[in-house]
Amino acid sequence: MQTSSRCIGRLAPSPTGLLHLGNVWAFLLAWLAVRKQAGSLILRLEDIDPARSKEEYRKGILEDLAWLGLSWDEGPDCGGMYAPYVQSERHRYYQHALDILMQKGCLYPCFCTRKEIQALAQAPNGFEHVPMYPGLCRLMPEATRQSNIAQGKPYALRVACEDRSIAFLDRVYGSFAFSPKDFGGDFAVRRSDGVVSYQLAVAVDDGLMGVTQIVRGRDILPSTAKQLLLQELLSLPSPKEFAHMPLLLDEEGERFAKRHKSLAVCSLRAQGVKPWKILGFLGHLAGLLDKPCDVSANDLVDAFQYEKIPREDIRLTNAMLASAFGA
Repeated sequence: MQTSSRCIGRLAPSPTGLLHLGNVWAFLLAWLAVRKQAGSLILRLEDIDPARSKEEYRKGILEDLAWLGLSWDEGPDCGGMYAPYVQSERHRYYQHALDILMQKGCLYPCFCTRKEIQALAQAPNGFEHVPMYPGLCRLMPEATRQSNIAQGKPYALRVACEDRSIAFLDRVYGSFAFSPKDFGGDFAVRRSDGVVSYQLAVAVDDGLMGVTQIVRGRDILPSTAKQLLLQELLSLPSPKEFAHMPLLLDEEGERFAKRHKSLAVCSLRAQGVKPWKILGFLGHLAGLLDKPCDVSANDLVDAFQYEKIPREDIRLTNAMLASAFGA
């Protein structure tokens, strides 16, 4: 486990689709935040969902990031002290964490189906309208629980969250204090099919890899509290610096996603768009440039400051995209 006081950040793409402009926005800002502090950058592929992760996306992400000039110091292609850097190869660490949480009495089996949870959950609570888990299985009599297990009924594992506050400072949005009701209450760390959750995998990997700085989209803010809680329960070190960035939205106000295929990096490359065009456009949106211009990622390092980042999500009209890329 890394104990250096040096800044250690990470890029953590999921190989479930093509790298698109919204991804590049978040990864560029994460890259700049690390390089501004002369830190070390980890590239970790978060492919714990076997049904959605594909090798073609994995290869494409590495190629696209390299094409953009967003280099890394540790990763699946170059190794490092904390290899492997692919989550599907790190199950032993996640199982060990689950064993610890079970031994501490922090987990309980949940037999609810997704459909049942959606039907029974209370109205959305807290930040980003996170639906509250109704807690049915936490209150289940032990005899019923053991009977269900004996019958072979599939079950997820949930964290029994205490009623407490989890506080942290965000470099962009300020101070936060989340209670369980703000992030949906007892949350799953393993699905009923045995796949571990994003929350557990990220908390374990960030802790074991000594990550000190996390820069990502503001939609992940509630996850920060869950991951801090898990790291505390597992006696793992937690990152010291958090910065959640505004999201890029399309003309209809929807977040960029896989459906925006024309704005996938590979599509822009095929259209003849150069990496410095993309970086200059995003650097301007981030408040680092007075106007879009051709730059490399390294050219933006000195200008990077959290104070310059917009606080509101950024809506990109089709006219803006056409002007920038001919998209």
